[in-house]
Amino acid sequence: MYKYLFKRVKSILPKISETEIIALKSGGVSIDREIFKGKIDYSNLYDSSSLKKITNYEKNFIASTDKVLELFGQSNLYPSEDISSKLKYLGNAGYLSMIIDKKYSGNRISVSAQSKILSKISSYNPSLGVVTMVPNSLGPGELIQCYGTDSQKDYYLPLLSNGTFIPCFGLTGPNNGSDAVGMIDKGVVEVVDGRIKIKVTLNKRYITLAPVSNLMGIAFQLTDPNCLLKNKKSGITLALIEKQHFPDLCKTYHNPNNCGFPNGTIKGTIHIDPEKVIGGEDKIGEGWKMLMECLAVGRGVSLPATANGSSKYITYGIQNYIHLREQFKMKIGDMESVREKFVDMYLNTWIIHNSVQFTNHILDSGSTPSVVTAIMKQQTTDRARNILNHGMDIYAGSGICVGDNNFFTKFYNSSPIGITVEGSNTLTRGLIIYGQGLNKSHPYIFPIFESIQNNDISTFRKNFNAMLLEITANYLLLFSPHKFIHNKKNIDKRLDYATLKFSLLSNFIALLGGKIKSKQMLSGNMSDIVSNIYLSYSILWYHHHHLKNNHKILKDQSIEYLLNDVDNKINLVIDNYPIRSLRWFLYPLRSKIHSTSLENKNILYKYIVNNEELKDILKEDIYYKHTVLDKMESIQNMDSKTAEYQKKYQDIISVGEYTI
Repeated sequence: MYKYLFKRVKSILPKISETEIIALKSGGVSIDREIFKGKIDYSNLYDSSSLKKITNYEKNFIASTDKVLELFGQSNLYPSEDISSKLKYLGNAGYLSMIIDKKYSGNRISVSAQSKILSKISSYNPSLGVVTMVPNSLGPGELIQCYGTDSQKDYYLPLLSNGTFIPCFGLTGPNNGSDAVGMIDKGVVEVVDGRIKIKVTLNKRYITLAPVSNLMGIAFQLTDPNCLLKNKKSGITLALIEKQHFPDLCKTYHNPNNCGFPNGTIKGTIHIDPEKVIGGEDKIGEGWKMLMECLAVGRGVSLPATANGSSKYITYGIQNYIHLREQFKMKIGDMESVREKFVDMYLNTWIIHNSVQFTNHILDSGSTPSVVTAIMKQQTTDRARNILNHGMDIYAGSGICVGDNNFFTKFYNSSPIGITVEGSNTLTRGLIIYGQGLNKSHPYIFPIFESIQNNDISTFRKNFNAMLLEITANYLLLFSPHKFIHNKKNIDKRLDYATLKFSLLSNFIALLGGKIKSKQMLSGNMSDIVSNIYLSYSILWYHHHHLKNNHKILKDQSIEYLLNDVDNKINLVIDNYPIRSLRWFLYPLRSKIHSTSLENKNILYKYIVNNEELKDILKEDIYYKHTVLDKMESIQNMDSKTAEYQKKYQDIISVGEYTI
């Protein structure tokens, strides 16, 4: 029987490329493994012993960010004549080396502290946020620190730390974007003047910091047709280029939506020494593995932090605005049509805030879960865009006319950038989150795949039996009413039930084998389901560990908001499951659709706006001194009938005007 199963499973398994296998073996897993198993270990989720507190040094460093923002203001950083001096200032102040160890003169701090700093900077000056983010992400500082030779570390890292070297990393080009290594630039080993050199032809674009960078990391496909290298290695390779040696590589720049940060091209044909490969010749061909293991910061920390900063800034601004702005002789916050949009904004902001805190905790604990970081990148940037759109609807004319009181345009312009970079959200949702999750986070799928690759029937039997036993046990749990409460009165139990159903549904989706790659609408909806479940557990974790009061109404409605989408998506996947003969097995997984109580939105609205602890959390990690938000706060407790109030009120609702 097992020989037949072995052959049958082998026939439906997708062909997985070497780069995909490397991606699956890189990084780690966390709570995503438990979600795919269908059961969460609450003793781990609620364990306080693993929590890391922000140190006094980190608190002081976070506080010092206010001084930097005061100094830099809200103006775009690029193009400008003084950007070099500003970058040097950031380097000397420790903002470009937050991931570099102190032994290399770096300013390494926890992920949580780094996230707070990036949130605050991005909330006030998005262009400065990007400039600060890149050296602390896929730099190439992190690559050098993790994989560089000792001499590369000793030379480059101190100079990166103090801003002498401004880094960038060249990966994408006209023919490789989300498909990062698809048609990547080529490098070939040849002899030049009696010395072995690597000839690289570069055509990179969308490279952040390239116009101002003097240390470029580059990725290319290396071949050695004449076997000139001692180790005879080839493949995706990463190398370092100092601009002083190749000044003509960066001659043009892009203008990403007038967002004011340096972004441009790296073009030309150059010859470099093999020792310029990050990690030396021994690391030739290992570039994809190195990239996969270093993507967590950008996906899991930097972009979610910027989404967190912009969302909090916008939501706090609108919360103040709707209590001041009058239309139809009433505050617009008393209008249900406005409340409906604001509550949606707030729930999404709360979800982003909670999930950022939870993910930072996971990363600070030493885990590098690639599926979780992909979820965070896609979910936080998409939700931040929805918050932005609702906020602009409420702020109306003040949000579309450029002027001092318009705090939307800077975020509106930069929002699509976060959604595009580090892998397009469309493909991250349709291909990466669930596709990689099924292979990496599922406890048995990849071991079964490896056993087939190795023609190991014994290991196949062991994992197949374990998977079958777990599926059977989980399926029986569906019909155990004492285990789950199938209604919205107990939101925690409803979440457990949704997790169980997702796990079971995933095993049926796995039967599609290689067809999953082409069924991207199905895969995308499964991505939404697992993402919403992860975000729900982040809310449970945050409310348990970080709130003085439990705020049950906010916790329950936030998770309900996510689970309502889960229920709809589960039904959608079942109704469109391609193997009709098995579809009847899925009907017990169908979800009862819960209608949302509109009155609960009114109740939640009043709870939110009258709670000081929640207001303080919304103000946390954003900066708004000398902005219209500052003005809004200043008149909150003033008598609206006074002339002083009316003068300030008219100033707040004014929009930019320019002489014809």
